[in-house]
Amino acid sequence: MSDEATRLIAAAREAARHAHAPYSRFAVGAAVLLTDGSVVSGANVENASYGLSLCAETVAIASVSASGRLREVVAVGVIGGAMDAQGQATGSDPVSPCGRCRQVINEAAQMSGRDVAVYCGGAEGEKIARYRLSELLPAAFGPADLGIG
Repeated sequence: MSDEATRLIAAAREAARHAHAPYSRFAVGAAVLLTDGSVVSGANVENASYGLSLCAETVAIASVSASGRLREVVAVGVIGGAMDAQGQATGSDPVSPCGRCRQVINEAAQMSGRDVAVYCGGAEGEKIARYRLSELLPAAFGPADLGIG
C-alpha cells in the first residue's frame, strides 16, 4: 500500500486511542490529508443521548473546516474496532465511513474538486482497503447541486 495510506491509517489509529465511546464500545479514528501534506485527525465522541454523538470523520473534517482549509482535502483514512478492557480498539477488519460521514467527506471533496481517496483499515493488522469517494457515495448530492463550488 502507498506511503499516503500507511501514514493516514497510522494517524487514524493514534486518534482512535482518544475515542470517547462508552456506549457502543467501538472506537473510531480518522485522519485527513491536506494539500501541504499536513494531517488533521479526529476520534468519535459519543454522547449519552446517542443522537448527539460525533463520528471521527466528522470531527476531523470539522477541524479542517474550522481552520479554513476545507478545499485542501486530498485523502481520508479511517479505522475502527471494538474496545478491549483497556479501552483500546481491536480487530483487523477494515472499517469504512458510515453514510453520514460519506456525505460530510463529499462536501470537502466537491469543494476541493477532487475525488478524495478513502483508506479503510482495522484497528490492527495490515489490511487496508482503498476507495475513491465516488465509489462509496455514487451520485452524491452536494455543493455543486446548489450551484456552489
